[in-house]
Amino acid sequence: MLARTQTGSLCYFLVWSNQTKLFHLILGLLLVLVFLLTGQYMHVYMHHMVGVPDAPRLLYRTRHIFILLAGLLNLGLGAYLIYRPGGWQRLLQWLGSSLIVVASILFVIAFFYDSTRADLKTPWTHRAVIAIAIGTLIHLISAFGRKESTD
Repeated sequence: MLARTQTGSLCYFLVWSNQTKLFHLILGLLLVLVFLLTGQYMHVYMHHMVGVPDAPRLLYRTRHIFILLAGLLNLGLGAYLIYRPGGWQRLLQWLGSSLIVVASILFVIAFFYDSTRADLKTPWTHRAVIAIAIGTLIHLISAFGRKESTD
């Protein structure tokens, strides 16, 4: 969508609304549900991880906790996101939120893919951790400059 900045030039960016906060809240709740379901998966299908070698058990459990991390971060954004004035701040918020959403999906993929790898490499988790860290830092950077808007 097109929006005018204060200087009058056109800038392409996602126009934020309460739907963005709602999206983060819903995604956060879904991820907490996925966290509970992956816990049940480990309990029922992996026999509460009894007899599973140390390395795969560690991989399953850490990916399980990463899903909770992503869910709680999305819930926090949904509850406390302050819309910044248009322009570069809002663009950074959109970019940060996009990276956090992508990272959240990658953590779920990593639970099922990375945890089962025999070579103990974790490509999905690696990408997700980088994406969630950068997305969070981008949200921090977007807070510099002018303060909140009234959207």
